[in-house]
Amino acid sequence: MADKRVPLAKAELERVIERYPTPFHLYDEAAIRRNARAFARAFAWVPGGLTNYFAVKALPNPHMLELLKSEGMGADCSSLPELLLARASGIDGERIMFSSNDTPAAEFRKARELGAVINLDDLSHIPFLEASAGIPELICCRYNPGPLKEGNAIIGDPREAKYGFTREQLFDGYARLKALGAKRFGLHTMVASNELDPRYFVETAELLFDLVAELSARVGIRFEFVNLGGGIGIPYRPEQRAVDLDEVALGIRAAYDEKIRPRGLHPLRIVWECGRMVTGPYGYLVCRAIHRKSTYKEFVGLDASMANLMRPGMYGAYHHITVMGKEGLPSDHRYDVTGSLCENNDKFAVDRDLPRIDPGDIVVIHDTGAHGHAMGFNYNGKLRSAELLLREDGSVRLIRRAETPADYFATLDYPGLRAD
Repeated sequence: MADKRVPLAKAELERVIERYPTPFHLYDEAAIRRNARAFARAFAWVPGGLTNYFAVKALPNPHMLELLKSEGMGADCSSLPELLLARASGIDGERIMFSSNDTPAAEFRKARELGAVINLDDLSHIPFLEASAGIPELICCRYNPGPLKEGNAIIGDPREAKYGFTREQLFDGYARLKALGAKRFGLHTMVASNELDPRYFVETAELLFDLVAELSARVGIRFEFVNLGGGIGIPYRPEQRAVDLDEVALGIRAAYDEKIRPRGLHPLRIVWECGRMVTGPYGYLVCRAIHRKSTYKEFVGLDASMANLMRPGMYGAYHHITVMGKEGLPSDHRYDVTGSLCENNDKFAVDRDLPRIDPGDIVVIHDTGAHGHAMGFNYNGKLRSAELLLREDGSVRLIRRAETPADYFATLDYPGLRAD
């Protein structure tokens, strides 16, 4: 059962709101650090220790990347701005995994300049990379197992996915890369997102271990690492359980001892690119209820919108809601909880049983520490919110200010356009 508590009491949140008006995303530093350390402990047996390349797309804020760097994490990047964020945060060289697709030449060049590990998505990208940036000594390729491995509801059927090499393309690809001068090799896959079954990740490791053995023998190369991707889910619903990292680690260790050591492939590093499970449960969208509407249904309108949290409107995703100060009251009112965007799917919850909500109540939406603020947008002239960090000492730090109309107009060259 997931614990859906807010790290600050109502009175403490009120004091924060006096300084930083709602809506805003709040991240809990102490909880994120505890989680990062538990992840590292579970995989301490891995040769070289755990390397998690935090998926920058989940929470692209340099303050958070710096925090995670201090916990030993690198950065998984898939665009030029993400590469620049990693560099600004002090993450560079092989602490960056560059896993993009349909990649422009300039982005390959920047990844090479930073010394990042380039993770190729397609066989055709080998000559493209050679022509645009050169083939590095260390290279990785992304495997799409197709019918050999099921995806899940979020990422879909691997056979329909735009990502990765087929199995046979990998043999051709690594042979080409070897001939072009690559000397160090990695192998990557990711075929699920927000997966809660620990066995899934053990089976994925087994799949890659067998493939590493066959590629090594047939192509005559040695692999330094396998990248198991991200995909470890979080318990968005209270009745769900978090993935047991110790169970995953024990299962992968057993597979390693069975499939890697006897084949003479040890040491083989095992790396991840988890984002959601690292920060997701420790982010909160703090809002106020500003309207209550009664028509064919009961509606509560917030001062936030889908521009602040896209997942419920885009995917129908569940995010738990707490009404501050009413945690002990019965959930005897059924609401659609909405934002002000001119789109009918701008809803944080549909037919959700909650305590009575009145205008002025503080409403906290849970599990927004990944793919929350990051997926924000400006449609309908909506402005993205601030991001705050709840420090370990209890203080609150602004790590991204809220956008203003001036920000929205900043890219327009039009006489007389004013922000006031």
